[in-house]
Amino acid sequence: MRVDGPDQPVLLAMEQGIARVTLNRPDRLNALTVELHERLLEILDMLEARRDVRVMLLTGSGRAFSAGQDLGERDVDGDAPLDLGANIETYYNPLVRRLVALPFPLICAVNGVAAGAGANIALLGDIVIAKESARFIQSFARIGLMPDSGGTWTLPHLVGQPRALALAMTGDPIDARRAADWGMIWKAVPDAEFDAEVESFARRLAAAPTSALVAIRGAVRSAWDRTLDAQLDLERDEQRLLGRNDDYREGVRAFKAKRQPRFTGR
Repeated sequence: MRVDGPDQPVLLAMEQGIARVTLNRPDRLNALTVELHERLLEILDMLEARRDVRVMLLTGSGRAFSAGQDLGERDVDGDAPLDLGANIETYYNPLVRRLVALPFPLICAVNGVAAGAGANIALLGDIVIAKESARFIQSFARIGLMPDSGGTWTLPHLVGQPRALALAMTGDPIDARRAADWGMIWKAVPDAEFDAEVESFARRLAAAPTSALVAIRGAVRSAWDRTLDAQLDLERDEQRLLGRNDDYREGVRAFKAKRQPRFTGR
């Protein structure tokens, strides 16, 4: 079911528990504008209010995932100082916080170049799948800035400090195959197989026990900052909650009956 028109800067389509969200400014490589941010946040409000969403799939239209901030919105010719921090506080930081806290898994399907904030938003996915032809570019230093949209946190956690610093300081592109080899993303797939791979993975997660996937995401991310003792306590508490869900009962019944489980996300 498509729930908007094709002229929107972000498109949303719902099918069988999969929320397909597409950045839709292909003529500008899906560069991020205020209008796009506002539309995307509206869509997140809509999805979080629904009970039938099992996974969100975020991708771009055309030949890019996103080229990052649309610099056409930046007036640098006047003498007045620019407050980029206000823009980040109003749009980028809320978006990052919303994406990492979604009550369902997030798949980012990187269909082309992902640069600047576009790259760091892509890397927020719980699962990131990219075309082999896709490239990730930390382009900030090229225009006198530093990474934002969580990049200074995400990158070193994913690839380590030496690689994170080199990527951020040089702005050199990294192709999807190397990104996968470095642990930056889950998988790089041949371009011809990309759509089928993304579709298969989205359907797989949509049929999985949603609460368990969200708990896994939270526990793995929190492990970066916790001691083993604290993590053991977290595992105990989360298992207690998950054990009360219908999906756990269904999973055990299916295992005993030697059949595929039919999870409902509850």
